[in-house]
Parts: sequence; structure tokens; C-alpha cells
Amino acid sequence: MQYENGKIGGVISLYTSSDPHLAEIVNQPLYRFLYVMHGTIVVNVNYLDITIAEGEVLVLTDLHDTVLKSVDGSFAVLSFNSSFYCIYGNDHEVSCSGVLFHGTSHQHKLKLTADTVDALNYLINALQREFAEKDNLREEVLRIMLKHFIIICTRIARAQIGVDVRTEQGFDLVRQFYVLVDKHFKEKKQVQNYAELLHKSPKTLTNQFAEYDLPSPIQIIHQRIASEAKLLLSRTDKSASEIAYALGYDDLSSFSRFFKKMSSKSITDFKKEVEASRMGNIAQSKG
Repeated sequence: MQYENGKIGGVISLYTSSDPHLAEIVNQPLYRFLYVMHGTIVVNVNYLDITIAEGEVLVLTDLHDTVLKSVDGSFAVLSFNSSFYCIYGNDHEVSCSGVLFHGTSHQHKLKLTADTVDALNYLINALQREFAEKDNLREEVLRIMLKHFIIICTRIARAQIGVDVRTEQGFDLVRQFYVLVDKHFKEKKQVQNYAELLHKSPKTLTNQFAEYDLPSPIQIIHQRIASEAKLLLSRTDKSASEIAYALGYDDLSSFSRFFKKMSSKSITDFKKEVEASRMGNIAQSKG
């Protein structure tokens, strides 16, 4: 089931494991929630196999190349794009930017409680009914239900990180940092650059991330650059030199050293791994 606003390009969709085209749907370059209701599924995300069990939700962005490997149960995929609901422009409504969604290859796997399982099941059923409606109110109702789904998942993610009322203000600084890195990573590569934008000291930023046992600010910056590099290497025909320039590197050698440090493999070896993975997936789908 999918709704699309042709005027603005907004898309929201909800599919379950009974859909014959689910393998394609799982890998759409959208914001995605993979919610397993029964059993387990295995997906390959950025060339790493991840098992999602019953009562778990995997949160993905367009930076995650995702291949459905196996299904032993039932699950749903709720997807949307920024034109349907902008998580940055509407952060005051759902507070999910920098929590559920940020520009690194890291993905959140949420473990639901019995209450949140009930809540998400209710929303999945309500969404299915609303997709079937044909009146001009459908889009806004779908958007409201999507916001409710996002808020539930945001609360779970915050609880898993350890955010509560006492530490909420400090965590907002972490979220702001993630959002700024996502906007400026190509030209700003030092923690000091972001500390100035946030009117904080680099030490304050580092301490704040350590409080929540998160990667350090410089690691976040490097992860964002590496994620973009992998995306460009795997999805485009750009040369390594073109990608290095696009990511703000003056020469290929410094970019190559950075990439190998971050991925533990050379650019050439990474591209070979991507191609081998694609061939394996094609063979699996034909089999």
C-alpha cells in the first residue's frame, strides 16, 4: 500500500511480508522502519547481516543499502520520504533527528516492550485501514499516524540510550551536533568547527557524548564522511578522485588513507566487495 502526492513528490508506504515485491521495497532509498511482529528476519545492511527478532524494529535511512536475506515470520515495512514528512523541519513535533535518523551508517535496532508492541500493532492496523480510504483527508491522517509511530520509536531509542527528564537538555546538544554534521560534513571536519556553531567548547561536546556512551564527536564526523563515501562508491559511477573532491579532500591519497582507516579496506577492495555482494544477491534471487 502506498500513497503519493504527485504535486510535492511526497511518498508514504506500508507493506507486509505477504507482498511479492517486498525485497525491492525493503531497499527503497527512503526512511524505513522494519518491524518484526512474529519470528525473525535477516537483512543485509551495508554488507553486514543483521537478525531482527520478534518485537524489534530496525530503523534505516537512505544511506543504508538493504537486502532481504531470509524471512521466518511476519513483518511490516513503513517507509516515507522527506517530501511527505520532513524530520528536520518538524523536529519540534517528533524530536527524532539525531536520535532515530542521522547521517551515519549506524542503524538503530529497537527492542519493544509489551505496551509498545500493542501500540505499534494498533498503528499498523489503523494505517492499513487509512490507506484504503479515498477521500481528501487521507494524506493528513496518514501523516498524523506516521508522527505517532515515529514518536513511539523515538521514546524507545531515548530510553535505550539512557535519556530521561533529568538529562534531556544535555541530550539536545548531542542531537544538534548530529544535525549540524549532516549538513556541513563536506566542508567542516574538525570538532572545533561544530563547537563554534553550538557556542560550546570541544571538551563540553566530548563529555556530553561520553555521558551517553556514544562515539566521540570526531568519530561521528568521520563516520558521516565514510558513510557518504561508501554510498557514492556503491551507487554511482564516480571515480575515487571525483568522490574525494566532492567530500572536500584536496588529493586522492589523503582520502584513500582516510577511507582505509575507517573501513579497514582499500577503495578498490571495497568496490570489489560491493560487486561480489551484488552478484551473490542476484544469484540468490534467481535461485
